[in-house]
Amino acid sequence: MKIHNITTPVDRKQLLELEAGDMVAISGEIYTARDAAHKLIVEGSEIPFDLNDLIIYYAGPSPAPHGKPIGSIGPTTSSRMDAYTPAMLSMGVAITIGKGPRSDETIEAFRKYNAVYLAALGGAGALLASKVNHAEIVAFSHLGPEAIYKLEVEDFPAIVAVDTKGNTIYK
Repeated sequence: MKIHNITTPVDRKQLLELEAGDMVAISGEIYTARDAAHKLIVEGSEIPFDLNDLIIYYAGPSPAPHGKPIGSIGPTTSSRMDAYTPAMLSMGVAITIGKGPRSDETIEAFRKYNAVYLAALGGAGALLASKVNHAEIVAFSHLGPEAIYKLEVEDFPAIVAVDTKGNTIYK
């Protein structure tokens, strides 16, 4: 197992070095999006940012407590996004973050598009929130907690769950 530092925008060459089971620490911008936002994007709704080489975190943050940029921000079950993930990867998304296993079709899409899936620690939403320095809604505010947030993170921890070769920690 290796530990990798990833900064955004994502360097696709660096993704080729990641292996299932490796640890990563992400610094830079990541975007939250859950199934409602994925559906809107895949159906053609405009968003104010480019999907190319970015990171999508499957999360719906809790309201920010006084003096904090965001509340608890634990990962959502990733299989809920499997219907949309191949399309999102084809639009340029480099990394997705969530929890739990992915379908065989989705694993194949990660391999096809040289992208990776990272697992964040379920039940550790408060710890993950401590890695967020800034948060703002950037799209679909009408979705409430499922709106897309842009997060500025530092040393956000995750595990490589599916690598660019299609290897997974779940099998």
